[in-house]
Amino acid sequence: MMRPAPLLIAALLLATPLAALAQSDPPAKTPAPSIFSGPDSAADVILKRIDDLLWYQKLGDIAEVDKSEYTGEPNPHLKNKKAPGAANPILLHCYTFIPKHLDRSRKQPLIVFVHQGVHSSLDTTIDAHLIRELIEQGYTVVATDYRGSTGYGRDFYEAIDYGGLEVDDVYKGMQWMLGRYGFLDRGRVGIVGWSHGGLITLMNIFAHPKAYAAAYAGVPVSDLVARMGYESEGYRQLYSAPYHLGETVQEDIAEYRKRSPVTHARELDTPLLLHTNTNDEDVNYLEVEHLIQAFKAEGKPFDYKVYQDAPGGHYFNRMDTPMALESRREIYLFLARHLHPDAPAK
Repeated sequence: MMRPAPLLIAALLLATPLAALAQSDPPAKTPAPSIFSGPDSAADVILKRIDDLLWYQKLGDIAEVDKSEYTGEPNPHLKNKKAPGAANPILLHCYTFIPKHLDRSRKQPLIVFVHQGVHSSLDTTIDAHLIRELIEQGYTVVATDYRGSTGYGRDFYEAIDYGGLEVDDVYKGMQWMLGRYGFLDRGRVGIVGWSHGGLITLMNIFAHPKAYAAAYAGVPVSDLVARMGYESEGYRQLYSAPYHLGETVQEDIAEYRKRSPVTHARELDTPLLLHTNTNDEDVNYLEVEHLIQAFKAEGKPFDYKVYQDAPGGHYFNRMDTPMALESRREIYLFLARHLHPDAPAK
């Protein structure tokens, strides 16, 4: 397989305007379009294509790796200019990983893996080792790049529906996977996610409690009202952009509450493990603390652990330190109790 670095350099050089490469040319009054400009630029699309190849390289030894498409609810922000009035379902992309030596003659469990990031995507750099560990236990994994994910161009980036249709995109990916592979057990589906993926995980089990046998949410975004209070102005502007929620939390606090897991605590009816870290530099501990308090106030049974100033902050248990590995072992033991994979963690 060709190494990604030369491929990336060649692609960037071909796509970069010649004026940008000619240092002797005076700067133009109006800068030439750049592959690095705007949300989800052409460079992001190129990098995504390269990262797609790396999934086969990193996990192809133990899994059948594929990338497929299915459709989700139409994006209300986009109009079909060539067929006025038509509401076109959005095209969604998902990765599938099936253990190579899985016994398909018996029903097997499924893990729905939800990537992190308000605008991000499934990424080999931060996700491949986690998915490998799941595959090694005998789990089939499906991971959707839901609307708003990067690597698919500006229209897909601006199709984001935070805490709304993106949650439905992930649920539809699970349904699509169950419909495609008959050996998967509808009664043994788990869902896992960190950070924004943790929010989507929680919103999925609140909306579809009987669809999942177990869930894990790591350092999950939990309280958008509180989050808008401690985040920067630039971060708040992202949420109030016309293609996003469209209004600030001051202008529509009810909408921000509706899209916050803490508001839905009474809807918990799925076995759940929650992890948080007191020195998290991204999702402040107070958010998850609010969620824990809400679950307790509703009398909901759930498992949780608060790590005290664990090294790594927001990524404390996604690294490969001894502490992180032990934390993930807690996750895998919890999942195995409910999903019963062929080779559960010990």
